[in-house]
Amino acid sequence: MAKKKFKAESQRLLDLMINSIYTHKEIFLREIISNASDAIDKLCYKSLTDENVGLKREDFLIRIQADPENRTLTVSDNGIGMDANDLENNLGVIASSGTYQFRQEVGKDNEDVDIIGQFGVGFYSAFMVAGRITVVTKKYGESQAYRWESGGADGYTVTPCEKDAVGTEIIMHIKPDGEEETYSDFLQEYTLRNLVKKYSDYIRWPIRMEVTKSRKKEDSPEDKPEFEDYKEEETLNSMVPLWQRKKSEVSKEEYDKFYQEKFNDFTLPASVVTVSAEGQVSYKALLYIPSRPPFDYYSADYERGLQLYSAGVMIMDKCQDLIGDHFGFVKGVVDSPDLSLNISRELLQHDRQLKLIANNIEKKVKGELERMLRDSREDYEKFYQSFGRQLKVGCLNNYGAKRELLQDLLLFYSSTEKKMVTLAEYVDRMPESQKYIYFAAGENAAAMDHLPQTELLRERNMEILYLTDQADQLLMEILREYKGKTLHSAVDGDLDLEDMPEEKPEENYQESLNFIKESLGEAVDEVRVSRKLKTHPVCLTCGEGVSFEMERYFNATQPEMGLKAKRILELNVEHPAFAALETARNADPEKAKKYAQVLLNQAKLIAGLSLDDPSGYTDLLCSLWS
Repeated sequence: MAKKKFKAESQRLLDLMINSIYTHKEIFLREIISNASDAIDKLCYKSLTDENVGLKREDFLIRIQADPENRTLTVSDNGIGMDANDLENNLGVIASSGTYQFRQEVGKDNEDVDIIGQFGVGFYSAFMVAGRITVVTKKYGESQAYRWESGGADGYTVTPCEKDAVGTEIIMHIKPDGEEETYSDFLQEYTLRNLVKKYSDYIRWPIRMEVTKSRKKEDSPEDKPEFEDYKEEETLNSMVPLWQRKKSEVSKEEYDKFYQEKFNDFTLPASVVTVSAEGQVSYKALLYIPSRPPFDYYSADYERGLQLYSAGVMIMDKCQDLIGDHFGFVKGVVDSPDLSLNISRELLQHDRQLKLIANNIEKKVKGELERMLRDSREDYEKFYQSFGRQLKVGCLNNYGAKRELLQDLLLFYSSTEKKMVTLAEYVDRMPESQKYIYFAAGENAAAMDHLPQTELLRERNMEILYLTDQADQLLMEILREYKGKTLHSAVDGDLDLEDMPEEKPEENYQESLNFIKESLGEAVDEVRVSRKLKTHPVCLTCGEGVSFEMERYFNATQPEMGLKAKRILELNVEHPAFAALETARNADPEKAKKYAQVLLNQAKLIAGLSLDDPSGYTDLLCSLWS
């Protein structure tokens, strides 16, 4: 028979499809197996109303045969098959799909039909690895079989042939190896097993292949056993996904084992979330909250995302659109028949269904974290040690867009409870008269327990949230308030407490304040009388705006910004140190200037700021002893 030209094809289009639509050549096997599965689905569906089909559900299968010697890879099925017209319409016209037409005929709402081959180009992905493809097929209800053969864009032939059973064989004549491509890999048993496991493990029909096994020879002695290889057909896929089974039918051990094998983690997950949703979009999901981050989690190389399946076929290994950065630690799978796949099935259209699934998953993950926080506090705190930073960054991103979602999941160390607490727990303990949620930032809780600025709060046994992470100060700027209570620094600004010590009129000390400011010059922006200090002589605050913690953070991460907080030197005018400076100011002004330098450096050390000249500070102290 004369060779026919593709009706909607050219060399350029085929080259584009092979080289551009599919980014990984190994995808071809997934596509061919998916088409075989679709063909079986069609015949199985027909068997519901046609008793002449003669096949039971357990009779259907897909078979893979590799022949390295002749460089052929064959995928066969006992599905619906094709006649001459089907070959013309389905394989003669690229982007025409018999599966799509079949789905239209049976109706989208028919729950017995679950097929994904809706675009008609998956078959042609085989040309990525095959120089020539032969299709031998016989349609159910027809006596004549046909052979379709093509070497690519130059066209195809369709000829009658002999075939006993109904179904289709796809025979791929694998290309010779080149300098950059080793096509022979696709004829190796190990590669084929791995590809089936990776992409088609949950195809509902058994995928069988003859595999090599080893056994002890019958006459081999026990003390020196000899072994021989033999061939045996084996089912490569597990067929029934764990997430498709009822939760009541799956043990914790099965969930844990699946997680460890699927995501290569030797530790057990902290929690498991199962989802079975129907409605605007139907999908099932199996989600895991890990107990520890992978080694590269906080690196630029880490890729978040959930595995996406459609009808048991893996479409994407890491679909980032299903999970936001704030929950990027979640691992798992999502399986939905309702997604709008694009032409290659490798990518998704950014459609409404995908967004609905993502929004629902976000709610499910938050709900599970809230459950852990409420019912398994120790487990949640362990989780927070690993992933709390991610929740904080999630609050900071996009100008706090996820603040409301995440703020109840945050933990901070409490000065009074001596443990990690939530904002809600803090607010529940607040006296009615307390206006603010107080916080203080520093390197560790022990250091903040002795901050001069917090002395009045600690004296009143008022709770302070200790911030020890560099991002915490920025986090407070984003949160600003919680349940109507303003988040307020215990270090900077007025504490605004009831029964505050009587304010000392600054005009009574103005000469001293001016002297100290002149002595220190631009090293400080302001010198004032403190209302916070009780037993300590001095402290350094920054007022509104940039804090010392923010200054340190940005100078470490973005030094080009040159960000600097204000330096406000606050003095306890009732402390003996201030009295000594006053005496020196009148009797020995040069010595008083040295006292001012000492007070400033002491304030810097308390604030966690580095000294400009540590050696000079030592010499300064020594000079005062002489």
